[in-house]
Amino acid sequence: MAMTVHVDIVSAEEQIFSGLAEFVALPGEAGELGILPGHMPLMTRIKPGAVRVKVPDQAEEELVFVAGGILEVQPGLVTVLADTAIRGKDLDEAKALEAKRMAEEALQNKSSELDYAKAQAELAEAIAQIAAIQKLRKRGH
Repeated sequence: MAMTVHVDIVSAEEQIFSGLAEFVALPGEAGELGILPGHMPLMTRIKPGAVRVKVPDQAEEELVFVAGGILEVQPGLVTVLADTAIRGKDLDEAKALEAKRMAEEALQNKSSELDYAKAQAELAEAIAQIAAIQKLRKRGH
């Protein structure tokens, strides 16, 4: 049997995933992170993107879109505290494309620095969601 680590992915609304994993990959603040059982303790911010969880005895990885948050790695436990988390199968491409269009429009019509920063964050989130949807599509879902 493969070595595993317990993984919890939670958002403010609900627990998205809780179970054993052979590895977890996610978008860290400084780049893509790969967490294997026995990883040294770590705490870092995560960027919008896909969290991939390799579940033992399951061919397909679990995919969860996160809109940012915090990753905590402890011996035997990986915790992803996401601002927003959506199961891969629940992502809506039309909604993400509309959010991207609206954010791009807001960037062009900015009335203040605060509006511009908010539109930039919304655009980054929409682009990350679209990328996660495209990953799912390539896997045949």
